[in-house]
Amino acid sequence: MRGAAVCRGALRSDMAAGLGPAGGGLGLPAHLTLCYPAGPPWGAAPLPPGRSLERALEEAAGSGILCLSGRKLRDFPGGGYDLSDTTQADLSKNRFTEIPPDVWLFAPLETLNLYHNCIKSIPEAIKNLQMLTYLNISRNLLAALPKYLFDLPLKVLVVSNNKLVSIPEEIGKLRDLMELDISCNEIQVLPQQIGKLQSLRELNIRRNNLHVLPDELGDLPLVKLDFSCNKITEIPICYRKLHHLQVIVLDNNPMQIPPAQVSV
Repeated sequence: MRGAAVCRGALRSDMAAGLGPAGGGLGLPAHLTLCYPAGPPWGAAPLPPGRSLERALEEAAGSGILCLSGRKLRDFPGGGYDLSDTTQADLSKNRFTEIPPDVWLFAPLETLNLYHNCIKSIPEAIKNLQMLTYLNISRNLLAALPKYLFDLPLKVLVVSNNKLVSIPEEIGKLRDLMELDISCNEIQVLPQQIGKLQSLRELNIRRNNLHVLPDELGDLPLVKLDFSCNKITEIPICYRKLHHLQVIVLDNNPMQIPPAQVSV
């Protein structure tokens, strides 16, 4: 496929074609790039920090863009400012132990970045954010994702580097989700309902405890798939249907199909 990513250490499309029906093996699409990078950044870049806390709050009240990243905050400092029109909130790199309740008042909120805090749970009040399309709550202390999270119109969900052991079946309700990053958790099985994510383009399941890839992924319009650093021994033959796939990252798995000498 034109524009396919070329990464250091990648097996180019000609080698991917060698896995096709003519050469035996999986029959993965000939355009596929097998890639073994250290790992590209997943998710949107953080918003730039303001010069001072008061200045950041003042600007947010006027622009609808709130950036409080990297301020070591334990409590939300929004008193005295009308932030009800906030559409983007970056609360990353602080010390919040819970999502600040003030956030539930941001009815038009579309983007919420909570990266690198100490959050242990997502309260049901998040359902108030019916405009939310981007949520990054990576590098926190989540042990589970609540079912009501999947009632939001999310297009990007980043929950990497938490303590998740499973993904609820309700994830299949996210029909508009385009990017899902659940890497660096302790997930052992992916639910079959992940095959209902009809808009999913990028899936990062790197560094979990997965032994098997679900066949249902073969029905998705994936462009990027990273399942490196798991315990997967084979790629399902039905993945040959992934005609949009440009990059697959599969290093650090005990691969048998395709043969280990090809996949290292």
